[in-house]
Amino acid sequence: MAPKWRELADKLAEQIKRGDYAPGQQLPHIRELVEAGEGSKATVHAAYKALEAEGLVTSSRGHGTVVRQQLPLKRLGVARYDKAKWRDGDEVAFIADRVASGRAYRRNEQTQTVSLVEAPAEVAAAHGLPVGAPVYARARLVKEGDQPTHSLTSYYRPEHVEGTRLVDPTPGPAGRGGGFRVLYDAGYEIDHMKEELFARAPTADEVKQLQLPPGEPVVELHRTTYTASGTVVEFAVGVHAASRFVWEYDFQVPDSTKDKEDQ
Repeated sequence: MAPKWRELADKLAEQIKRGDYAPGQQLPHIRELVEAGEGSKATVHAAYKALEAEGLVTSSRGHGTVVRQQLPLKRLGVARYDKAKWRDGDEVAFIADRVASGRAYRRNEQTQTVSLVEAPAEVAAAHGLPVGAPVYARARLVKEGDQPTHSLTSYYRPEHVEGTRLVDPTPGPAGRGGGFRVLYDAGYEIDHMKEELFARAPTADEVKQLQLPPGEPVVELHRTTYTASGTVVEFAVGVHAASRFVWEYDFQVPDSTKDKEDQ
């Protein structure tokens, strides 16, 4: 038989998933469940800690145990980089995600710092530079309201961005159309990208920065952006709170045999 706290945790989890407790709603105080015969104080406490570890609730002093928001943002795949969004309009990538998710946004929900740093190994490899070569690091923290959703640090060769808005630390996207529009105006039109995703446990600094609950993993994104000639104009590393996004990719299925027949 499962221990009593596990039975209670499973019961409460089912009630949360069924909608008996809505996102943002506080669960009963421990003493209320004890008085209702659900178990001892230690049993209820253990059940609540299990729900927190499973990402269903958050607990804090003064607010009790509250059901977490379970509607993740839709993070678009190819569609978030549509040139019509940023070249012809002002819908940068994180805003495109909000629009697709039907969620409100403010441009200043993206903050950043910009600094000239020595290229770490993976950044140097992406740009074809020696380790330690100078690169600009544009580090952003993106929030939805007061809650951080992800961080993203883009690394650029100085000769590509020196004197542009990409080295301006003003909060919000780098002007109309954001960073891709800045590169476009500088003569570096983006043509294709490679994205790699990794799931891992967060570091202590990431837990603090992203305000992660216990047990929440992160998804690390590596994005390499190229011009048509193959020049790398950006290498970016993003760290996303796993439960705050759903990743959506919509693409044409390739047929390499047909390509060969056409040659």
